Amino acid sequence: MTEPEQTLFDLGPRSSLTPPVRAFRVSLVLAQRLRYLMDDRLRADGLTTQQAALLTAVRALDRPGLTEAAAALGTTHQNAAQLVAALERKGMLRAEPDPADRRRRRLTATEASERYWRGRDAGDEDAVAGWFATLTPEELTTFCALAEKVLAGLDR
Repeated sequence: MTEPEQTLFDLGPRSSLTPPVRAFRVSLVLAQRLRYLMDDRLRADGLTTQQAALLTAVRALDRPGLTEAAAALGTTHQNAAQLVAALERKGMLRAEPDPADRRRRRLTATEASERYWRGRDAGDEDAVAGWFATLTPEELTTFCALAEKVLAGLDR
């Protein structure tokens, strides 16, 4: 954590914040920093972390509707629609009519998208591993377990 972040957000071991507020601020700063780092990696290819997250969700959910994709990203329908439009222009995503309900559209990653990610995955995994390299494997397991527990609690 940089000195300005520590001072600006009252973080670190001498923080005067209550533990929940400190945890929130640490999570916020960490999420912003990680998003910036991934955006920086994707920028040369004209993509953002949010667009990459949408493509990941589309592949995992197997042709979701826009509402399902927005929910998976924890974003608004309008924001997801903007991401879809950008990815369609880039040829990485298709929005096709749902055969069961022509008013709905189903999202599908294109073959161009699949090829793109196959070419990137190893380098991106190495970069992400580097971002978490200060943690031991045990600490990383604990970090994931605690973050997943908080996420599960937010869904209640």
